[in-house]
Amino acid sequence: MNRTYELMFIVRPDMTDEDLDKLISTLQSVVPSSGGTVLRVDKMGKRRLAYTVRRFHEGLYVLLVVEGGGAVIHELERRLRVTEPVIKFLTVRTDEEQKRLDKIKKLRDARKKVSAQPAAPAEEPAAPAPEAPATV
Repeated sequence: MNRTYELMFIVRPDMTDEDLDKLISTLQSVVPSSGGTVLRVDKMGKRRLAYTVRRFHEGLYVLLVVEGGGAVIHELERRLRVTEPVIKFLTVRTDEEQKRLDKIKKLRDARKKVSAQPAAPAEEPAAPAPEAPATV
C-alpha cells in the first residue's frame, strides 16, 4: 500500500553544498530500490534550532516527500541514523491528513454550489377561502 510521507532532516551547518547534494542523491537512490518514489525535495537552507542539538545551534534543513510503503521509510531512517552529519530527523505520514482535507474541500464546494443556485421564485399566497355565512 502506497502512502505519502514527509521526511524532514537536519544536517550540520558546516556541511558543504556538494556534500549535501551527495547525501540527498544517495537518499533519493534508495527510495526506488525499496519500491517507492520521491515526489519532492526541498532544501530549506540554514535555520536556527529551537534548542541545542549535539552542540549545534543551527542546521541545514531538508524536506523529502516520499510515496511508498513502510519498507522505504524503514530503510531511509536506518540510513539517516548511521549518517554522521545528520543531527536530527522526523518522518510524518501525510496521506490521512490529505484525505481529510480533500473531504472538507469537497463539502465546502458542495455548499457553495447549493448557495450559488438562485432561489426558487416565491409562490403567490393563495386567496383565502370564502367564509361560510353565519347561521343563527
